[in-house]
Amino acid sequence: MSRTLLVSPDRPGAYPSIGAAVLDAPDDAVISIAPGVYLETIDLADRSVTLTADGDDVVIDATTAPAPVLRASGGRLTLRDVTIRAGDAPAIQLDGGTLRAERCVLSAGFGPVVQVTGPAEVAVSHCQVSGGEHGLVLEDCTAKVEHTKVTGVSADGVIVRLGATVVLHDCQITDCGRRGVYAYQYGRPTIDTCEVSGTSEAGILIAYDSTAVLRHTVVRDAAGPAVAYGRRCRGEVVSCRWENTAEPALELAEPELVSVTAAEQLDSRMTTDEPTGADVESLLAELDAMVGLAGVKDEVRSLIDEIQVNEWRRRAGLPIGSLSHHLVFAGAPGTGKTTVARIYGKLLAALGVLPKGQFNEVARRDLVGQYLGHTAEKTTMVFEGATGGVLFVDEAYTLSRAGAENDSFGQEAIDTLVKLMEDHRDEAAVIVAGYSDEMLRFMDANPGLASRFSKTIDFENYSPDELTLIVQRMVAAQEYDLDDGAEPLLHRHFAVVSQAANFGNARDARRLFDRVRKAQSQRLRRLGGMPGLSELRRLRLDDVTAAVS
Repeated sequence: MSRTLLVSPDRPGAYPSIGAAVLDAPDDAVISIAPGVYLETIDLADRSVTLTADGDDVVIDATTAPAPVLRASGGRLTLRDVTIRAGDAPAIQLDGGTLRAERCVLSAGFGPVVQVTGPAEVAVSHCQVSGGEHGLVLEDCTAKVEHTKVTGVSADGVIVRLGATVVLHDCQITDCGRRGVYAYQYGRPTIDTCEVSGTSEAGILIAYDSTAVLRHTVVRDAAGPAVAYGRRCRGEVVSCRWENTAEPALELAEPELVSVTAAEQLDSRMTTDEPTGADVESLLAELDAMVGLAGVKDEVRSLIDEIQVNEWRRRAGLPIGSLSHHLVFAGAPGTGKTTVARIYGKLLAALGVLPKGQFNEVARRDLVGQYLGHTAEKTTMVFEGATGGVLFVDEAYTLSRAGAENDSFGQEAIDTLVKLMEDHRDEAAVIVAGYSDEMLRFMDANPGLASRFSKTIDFENYSPDELTLIVQRMVAAQEYDLDDGAEPLLHRHFAVVSQAANFGNARDARRLFDRVRKAQSQRLRRLGGMPGLSELRRLRLDDVTAAVS
């Protein structure tokens, strides 16, 4: 029979914190947690434990901590009826073992909300996942996710990669900054009776030799196609439908590899219709709307002008020079490099330079293999998957030998990438990004690397005025009202913190906004009873003061 340990800071004889109970818990123990907010992070290594709420409103809050709220490696972790709030790290990070989450509310400020690396087994049911860059990142694992809602993530709702076998059943995936479901590198998702809506790219994207089965699933309001299968991707699409998505709604790179039955639209082609000049202007307007970055905007506009003039010269029968679309983005984190890269890819597509303009963001782990020869294979697969769009290599300097002694795998990735850029120079745009000094050293990692890139664009840190404006835009976007007296306080705060060596620019602005909302929530909760609409919207000066202190 399993042992039960009680956690309650106010109850004599109970454990004062979850971490204290975990330290004493034998295997297969149940830790019963009294209602309250627990400001802690918990590490579990080869442990088997259940964390369950003893009543409503059990919150594990680590929004100010740089570490995952719950990190488990090996063992078995079961969660029931708890709310977990993370900051810039995952709410749950599982490195092998077993995870079961039931009726939980999970959120993060940045990065993945749930990150699983295998070999692992995962079962998630009746949960809510929100915030963060990605909702669920599942790799090298077997997972079943059912009756769960993933919403409001800045990039992909669910990522299935590195051979993960995942079943999504009766799930809602909404309001994603990129794709609802993204499978790559031999991912094997089965998406059954789900709804995907409100994505800025494809609703469901299957890429890089993955196999996906879609049944009785609806995709709505996607800026890209409803469903897209890349080259060498296989699967089935059965009784699915889509509404208000880009055309073609069902995009199959190799239709003979995908069985389609009883779907509302069967139009399949590899490229979208040629965008108009109005698309270029709207994308440039989107770029102009970003806070600051005056020099970056000028550089991008000059590139677009040169591309446009080259096209006019070509049509007039005049000679044109070769123009590389590969770029180096140099600057500190949080300065808008990823956002600008996405817009740049769409601009290249709008100008007819690239057929699609899709955005593929990768890092070292996506390119570097685990044994001799594996890196070249992985890098080639990633490059092929980016064909027709942008390959964005974040923190590219981590690949160079300067970053680690005798790093032959990272160097192999660079050498492979250089060759692919030469052999397929007009088929994709490669953007490498990272800190300015590190990127200078990165460019020395291969004799041909510097010649592959036409330009380095420097992203300067945001000024205190610009960071204050970024927070104000976040406030407006989330339908809050900020007290007038808060602006000088925000400016003074950013003037101080922006001098720190590890300052995160817009990321720090996002973290501050989250702290302000947290301060408002705590203040309103202490008042008791449901406040009126105006108070729910209002962020008072003392909320900001609490957040910056």
